[in-house]
Amino acid sequence: MKLLFSEAPADYSRYFYPYVIWAIPEAGETPVCFFRRGFLPGTPQLNRFYLCRNLRVDLKRYRSTSENRRILRKGAGIEAALVARGDYVFNEERRRAWLKYAEARFGPDIMTERRLADLMGGAVISHLLSFKDTSSGREVGTVLMYLEGRSVAYYYYAFYDLEYFGRNLGMHMMTRAVELCAARGMAHLHLGTCYSERALYKTQFEGVEFFNGAGWSSNLEELKYLVRRQGREAHLLETPEFWERFHPGGIGEFGGAFRLPAHEEEDLPSSHPGSPHPLAME
Repeated sequence: MKLLFSEAPADYSRYFYPYVIWAIPEAGETPVCFFRRGFLPGTPQLNRFYLCRNLRVDLKRYRSTSENRRILRKGAGIEAALVARGDYVFNEERRRAWLKYAEARFGPDIMTERRLADLMGGAVISHLLSFKDTSSGREVGTVLMYLEGRSVAYYYYAFYDLEYFGRNLGMHMMTRAVELCAARGMAHLHLGTCYSERALYKTQFEGVEFFNGAGWSSNLEELKYLVRRQGREAHLLETPEFWERFHPGGIGEFGGAFRLPAHEEEDLPSSHPGSPHPLAME
């Protein structure tokens, strides 16, 4: 994979010089290579990924808890079916219902008609998990997913009928997805990012872990600490409390998702006006 570093606003007074990290696939690499290293898809075409704090469930360690079973009982009478994208009919009724849900839950102009069309036409959606109320035969919820063999599944967007909000249908759908992927013998189910208190609901599955910048951690106290320190003055690795509480062994034991060999005789490629940038070439 090729890494690109896109500059974000700096704060010279605090020595913050941030970059957004993109990863570009190279020959022979598939999306699972990026999911495993803490990246999520940045485009529907899966030709760019971004590094972030995201969650996944290690399905080998997943065991249903009393809370998981309670959520499943609330969805009694709702059946789930995993459908390949090519076999799923994305019609006008579904399009309107999903956009209506997105506006109500995400806010206006977050999920636009164009964005939804791009998602449904892109490689990032390989399957859909469809939920039907058996009493009416009506589809009441749908999850847009990416599956790659038995290695990885990605729970991307979920849409459902808000009349079922009181039955915790949204949480039911995520729990059913975890159960289904575990039953299929898959390795991991990725659940998206976690940067707010509201996103911590995704951590209620045994086996959940998050990417902490160096690797995958199952320490949920560490995750909650990171969520609650948003906006602090110092960046994370300059915060003594972080090291003392979660990694007392210091930076040498923190791990490292990426390593670059440094050779004294080598330099980064250069670009000149009028020529393509070497780091951006395919």
